[in-house]
Amino acid sequence: MGDFKTPLSKVRGLGSAKDGTHHWWVQRVTAVANIPLVLFMLVSAVGNAGKGHADWVAWMAQPVVAVVVILFVANLMYHLRLGLQVTIEDYVHTASTKVALMLLLTFATILMAALSIFSVLRIAFGG
Repeated sequence: MGDFKTPLSKVRGLGSAKDGTHHWWVQRVTAVANIPLVLFMLVSAVGNAGKGHADWVAWMAQPVVAVVVILFVANLMYHLRLGLQVTIEDYVHTASTKVALMLLLTFATILMAALSIFSVLRIAFGG
C-alpha cells in the first residue's frame, strides 16, 4: 500500500534545523571580518615588496602587526574550516568517510593555525 507516516514523523531524528542557522551566521561573520584583514595583508605585502628578510622580520616584530597577522590566520583558518565542512557534509555521502574527513579537516586547520601563530610569536618575541 504505502507509507502511513506523517511528514513530521518522517523527518524526526534527521537533525535540528536550528544548527544550520548558527553555522551560516558564523560563516558570514568570519567572511566580513576577513575583508579588512585581507586588505591589511595585501597592502602590507605590496608595501614590503622587494624588501629583504630582515625588513620583513622587523615589520612582523611590531606588536600591532603581529596581532593583526595572528587575527588574520585564526579567522582565515576558521572560515576555511566552516566552508570545507559544508562541502564535506553536502558531497560526501558515506558516513565513515565523512567522519574521517571532518576529523582530518579539523586537525589540519588547527595544525596550520598553530604553526602560523607560533611562527608569528617567535618572530615578534625574537628567538
